[in-house]
Amino acid sequence: MIDDTEPQWTSWLVPVFLVANVAVFVVVMYVNNCPKHKLVGKCVARFLGRFSFEPLRENPLFGPSSSTLKKLGALEWTKVVINHQGWRLITCIWLHAGVIHLLANMLSLIFIGIRLEQQFGFVRIGILYLVSGFSGSVLSSLFIHNNISVGASGALFGLLGAMLSELITNWTIYTNKASALLTLVVIIVINLAIGILPHVDNFTHIGGFLTGFLLGFILLPRPQLGWLEHGNIPVRTGLKSKYKPHQYVLWVASIVLLVVGLAVALVVLFREEDGNEYCTWCHYLSCVPTSRWDCNQNN
Repeated sequence: MIDDTEPQWTSWLVPVFLVANVAVFVVVMYVNNCPKHKLVGKCVARFLGRFSFEPLRENPLFGPSSSTLKKLGALEWTKVVINHQGWRLITCIWLHAGVIHLLANMLSLIFIGIRLEQQFGFVRIGILYLVSGFSGSVLSSLFIHNNISVGASGALFGLLGAMLSELITNWTIYTNKASALLTLVVIIVINLAIGILPHVDNFTHIGGFLTGFLLGFILLPRPQLGWLEHGNIPVRTGLKSKYKPHQYVLWVASIVLLVVGLAVALVVLFREEDGNEYCTWCHYLSCVPTSRWDCNQNN
């Protein structure tokens, strides 16, 4: 339950992001052109012609080859740091490894992003999406040097993180807050737990989530109940401040943590240093070795 006087926005940016991701995937598949570099019989869905997929042994997600993704902007430490192609920290957000990867991310974008944009507007949600995606790419590059990474997962985890911090900072205006918090935490934990499986870049997830969590305190605080009445004038409410004291404290602390954290991460990255040297156990956050798989093949 929130103040009914708060305006509701029409969601258009999230659908634009969705269309952009799909369009980029179509372009990637056009460039990939599986029949050109593979025997026609080995391509999957051959009736699609040059849009057919790579053999499932090479890409089980029904998508392009890794070489095509590298050519079109996938995140790769060597190219970002050694070859000074920092633009890959952004372009990788719009690339996907396959139809399954794209479908999972776009469904998440619809269910999470549209609700947030309706409540907070396209400017704040656009900033959340892009900055979280960028930060996820930075953290991934710090810890993963031998593999490429693509996908909007960092940006989507940023939206999840923002949902959590928005619930915390606006705690007093919600009903059923405990159940909402528990549900959200369970969803986040499950999704982060999936990241410890091989071939999943959990550093992107974690970086995006932490950034979105901090940005939520900065961009998504709601005014106190009653403040929005009568054109933002606190008439007959006795309110002297638009926001509660704890919202101001969280706002300042989050700005400091976000700016300092991102600045330090970028400095360490472009000094060609390995994040695993500073945190010897952090590699377990992205892959936990078992008898069924070897994490050294994925990091």
